[in-house]
Amino acid sequence: MYDTILLPTDGSDGSRQAAAHAFDLARQYDATVHVLYVADTQRDSLTTVGTEVVDALESEGQEAVSKVVDSDVAHGVDIEEVVVQGHPDDEILAYVEDNAIDLVVMATHGRSGLGRYLLGSTTEKIVRSSPVPVFTVRVGEE
Repeated sequence: MYDTILLPTDGSDGSRQAAAHAFDLARQYDATVHVLYVADTQRDSLTTVGTEVVDALESEGQEAVSKVVDSDVAHGVDIEEVVVQGHPDDEILAYVEDNAIDLVVMATHGRSGLGRYLLGSTTEKIVRSSPVPVFTVRVGEE
């Protein structure tokens, strides 16, 4: 039923909770999990270190992806690690289309009311726009 599962991560505890579900589903269906971090280019991510320009958000993204991939819940699952730059909503949806993703697994932070409208919700936007099913994992407010 599922051959390719997309697990967008932002490095949060919620993303790690969603990872447990994604990897469990992957083991059940012998699927590959694509762990994706989108370095949000709407933020100023470039810093200078010596003479080299280092993209701090990409580095942060690789660290977030590595934490998921190196965790105990990932054991025994084929994994693709991906860090891209762009707007998270757009990049997640493009990745779904470009990589024949069958299922997206994401955390939702459980915000409601004004907080949800002010902060926006990447998960909510993906649920409304995704051409494939989205499995959401509700986590408590921080």
